[in-house]
Amino acid sequence: MMRKAATYALLTAGALVTAFPFVWMIATALKSETEALAAGLDIFPERPMWGNFVVMFREAPQFGTYFYNSFLVAFSVTAAVIVTATVAGYAFARLEFPGRNLLFSLVLATMMVPFEVTLIPNFMLINALGWKDTYLALIVPWCANAFSIFLLRQAFMGLPAEFFDAAKVDGCGHLRFLLWIATPLVKPAAVTVGLFAFLGSYNSLMWPLVVTDSDKMRVVQVGLTLFSSDEGVRLNMLMCAAAVVILPTLALYFAAQRYFLESAISAGIKG
Repeated sequence: MMRKAATYALLTAGALVTAFPFVWMIATALKSETEALAAGLDIFPERPMWGNFVVMFREAPQFGTYFYNSFLVAFSVTAAVIVTATVAGYAFARLEFPGRNLLFSLVLATMMVPFEVTLIPNFMLINALGWKDTYLALIVPWCANAFSIFLLRQAFMGLPAEFFDAAKVDGCGHLRFLLWIATPLVKPAAVTVGLFAFLGSYNSLMWPLVVTDSDKMRVVQVGLTLFSSDEGVRLNMLMCAAAVVILPTLALYFAAQRYFLESAISAGIKG
């Protein structure tokens, strides 16, 4: 009984610590500018100012363009990552070809390379191709990643070999087996890959800041800097914008939560 009580107490404390930044963000968004910048222990506003969200959109009308760019880029990257990871993961799991293990090891090795190391070479390549300040610069470099390939390879390796043998007897080749049998069976892993790809693209700041120049190509994460200037940070407006920006990611997570949990539970399958 004491152990269960201690476990619940620990989990509750962890949940409160995790939720506190979000509570503080919403509370600050509802404060006046003076109240938000005032030093004190008061977390919640004396009088919630829901009109701050209207003021935020009025003072930053380009946020609609930023949201459009973010969604276009994030959904395009997500679709591309799912396709490339599915095809590559299946190839590494089920196809026999010379150098397969070596090539897969090289793919995994790219996970050890920090993003900052590849930033300048990637930018130079994008600039040489004439893609700077275009959607191609925001989308193409992130259409495949090693982690997604690894995750789906493990999922495909967890499928019984008898499935392919039975399909092969019926005249089913690798492509048909992948499209109609294997991919539906690894849907939780594919959804997890898509979720991580969307979040990574939607929350990206450094790369869009480097490869875009004009307002028409900016994304929401870059747009948050509108409320920071040499005169200081408009904290309540910044928190309003942050609260709006985070809503799509929360909605996507809750929509895909079941598949995410299924993938986590099945992570221990053979592979």
